[in-house]
Amino acid sequence: QVQLVESGGGLVQAGGSLRLSCAASGRTFSSYAMGWFRQAPGKEREFVTAISLNGISTAYADSVKGRFTISRDNAKNTVYLQMNSLKPEDTAVYYCAARLKYYSRRSYDYDLWGQGTQVTVSS
Repeated sequence: QVQLVESGGGLVQAGGSLRLSCAASGRTFSSYAMGWFRQAPGKEREFVTAISLNGISTAYADSVKGRFTISRDNAKNTVYLQMNSLKPEDTAVYYCAARLKYYSRRSYDYDLWGQGTQVTVSS
């Protein structure tokens, strides 16, 4: 079983950048597709981006396309979310999630979740 721990959140001004990391324990990380979701206060959890087992295939929400980049390093059991040109509307708790084999844009398809990391973008 894989356990997930996010890090890298914080407070940043609009236009700035942050890189989130999600470290996975266990020896089967490469068997999991990975996703990032976010949840703002009073809103539902929404899909941000996802990446395939080998990192070749990715998907992005329209709201972050061109600004955010997902990547993974299976040797380090870690998935990253590089966030550039941040906007106040990107403020949310960001969660990484793992799903066996194939990624999905639907949160309920994911089997494992991290505890989340807060990202706050000031205007």
